Amino acid sequence: MTINLKNFLSNKPKVSKMGEFQEIKPIDGLQVSSISADLYDNGRDDLTLFYFRESANYATVTTTNSITSETLHWNLSSNKKSIKALMINTKNANAFTGKQGIEGLDSVAKNLSRILTLRESKAKEGIDETIKIKDIIFASTGVIGEPFPTDKINLNVQELVDKLRDDTNKLVWLKSASAIMTTDTKPKLAYEEIIIGNKIIKIGGIAKGSGMIAPNLATMLSFIFTDADIQSNVLQSLLKRAVANSFNAITVDNDQSTNDMVAIFATKKIKIGQNRSLADPIIQKFEIALKKICLNLAQQIVVDGEGAKKFVTVKISGAKSITSAKKIAFSVANSPLIKTAIAGEDPNWGRIIMGVGKSGEKVDKDKIVIKFGEFVVAENGKISESYDEKKLKEYMQWDSILLDINLNQGNDKFECYTCDFTHDYIDINADYRN
Repeated sequence: MTINLKNFLSNKPKVSKMGEFQEIKPIDGLQVSSISADLYDNGRDDLTLFYFRESANYATVTTTNSITSETLHWNLSSNKKSIKALMINTKNANAFTGKQGIEGLDSVAKNLSRILTLRESKAKEGIDETIKIKDIIFASTGVIGEPFPTDKINLNVQELVDKLRDDTNKLVWLKSASAIMTTDTKPKLAYEEIIIGNKIIKIGGIAKGSGMIAPNLATMLSFIFTDADIQSNVLQSLLKRAVANSFNAITVDNDQSTNDMVAIFATKKIKIGQNRSLADPIIQKFEIALKKICLNLAQQIVVDGEGAKKFVTVKISGAKSITSAKKIAFSVANSPLIKTAIAGEDPNWGRIIMGVGKSGEKVDKDKIVIKFGEFVVAENGKISESYDEKKLKEYMQWDSILLDINLNQGNDKFECYTCDFTHDYIDINADYRN
């Protein structure tokens, strides 16, 4: 596993406090392994397997791009609410690969199902349990349009299964989070626990993503695991709500890719009672923890934006509707002019005004109050009397920047998260395939 720790262990802690690792404890019912299938030339881990011994209920949210990968087509065609395994490969997106990409997944699924079935039969002393190919789902990330590396993956499936382990300590989780990275500079992990009576429910998640991140997901993957016994339909509702203000509230460059997914898996080991609805207090407690994990992972993605030096929160308040607040927030967050000004540590609040206006939403410029952090820069339709250029320039040197925009037109609000736009972004993406 090739990881440059210097990339994310800085002597200067970020104000956003997103650079810290969380230890994910073992989740009962889940086994994990990560290996190198030589998809890259440097021997780094690039193939990961999550295996659920007694199956797992699952739900997923995927990209809204009208062109989706063959991998996502495979998953959606299974239409299953419970699965046995998730395999993830990097380097190759398996998108725009057509028949070859689908047949490649079918071949890998047949190989994996055979090896897992044999493994389970031995473990259960001859009890015949057939793991079907549709019990397996996939995730892929990497270059679009290149043939799916079926042969390379199949050659390494046996080793991947052989290395499955229950004792998923910090190193195992770090290894799996690193294996799904592409242009990321650091692995992304998050963990929460909730107590229900005398039971502890664990929720752990990993993510990858660095660029091409936009609302409604983009080139990012996130996988969340829990030992709670929660039905798939409830998981689906919970995940959709959690994604709205986390993964769908981040943007690096306003692009959307073909492969992206957030998925949650419940191993059903901790029984909390059947048929609990969204209104149930236990489910609501779980939802709070799930939202924390999703927001944590989503913000870690923004912090790791390609070439990013600063984490930026765009806070819109006083809007006529959430839809309007969201539209204005992303109009500001996606502006190259604003993002480059932040990179240059320039408190150019005129660009913020521009970003609000170009959203197309009707606003009253005389009511807008704009703050950088706690510093008021514009109000009453003009520059604030308290404006202090020196203090603003000092603030712009922070690692975490807040753009606070109060429209004073209503009661709705929305926050989104982005980063600055540096020359490193161009360098990384110009050289992506090399």
